[in-house]
Amino acid sequence: MAFQPIVDIAARSVFAYEALVRGPAGESAASILRSVGKAELYTFDQACRVTAIETAASLGLGGMASDLSINFLPNAVYEPRACIRTTLQAAARSRFPTGKLIFEINEGELLAAPDHLANIVAEYAAMGFRTAIDDFGSGYSNLNLLAKFRPDLVKLDMELIRGIDTDKGRRSIVGHCAAMCREMAITIVAEGVETRDESAALADLGITLMQGYVFARPGFRSLPAPDWPDRAPPAS
Repeated sequence: MAFQPIVDIAARSVFAYEALVRGPAGESAASILRSVGKAELYTFDQACRVTAIETAASLGLGGMASDLSINFLPNAVYEPRACIRTTLQAAARSRFPTGKLIFEINEGELLAAPDHLANIVAEYAAMGFRTAIDDFGSGYSNLNLLAKFRPDLVKLDMELIRGIDTDKGRRSIVGHCAAMCREMAITIVAEGVETRDESAALADLGITLMQGYVFARPGFRSLPAPDWPDRAPPAS
């Protein structure tokens, strides 16, 4: 596992670390997933969750204010309460607080099996877990997702963020998304922030949770400390 911080630039703190699966030589998540067959999805998903929690705990994340965000494979979840047991057992063994867990769902996967996903999100919410829609606006975007799933967080896809400091169209879209999420009490995160100018433009729109190379690259089996941009908005 590699970990990348999701930062709060207003508080100059790390909101959460996202756990990102990597191969033994640092291979990307996409390359690893391509080698996983349908019959192996459940075992792979469970192994990723356990490894993320155990590694995060060994790095001391359980005692920090920051949370842990884990991507999961909805197609590997046949029944939410049954499939969460291994996760809970790993957290108990590692003494990692389950209240610090966030589960990320890719937007494309939501559309592939909406009823199944709606059940998972509802069950996770009932168990006290937070959920996030990842890569929102990546090309599959459907505003009905927000009404149907009501996640705790929405992570805006990096394609919406790229060049937002010079692109009025992107600023308008992201600004309206942020306003809509605020009205629905959904926390918004900007992904893929690569420049200080992009960070400043997002801050001007009231978005303070960000993730991207300008702050820190993923750290293999480590919790990277973020670099902060020169300008940050005042804490609200």
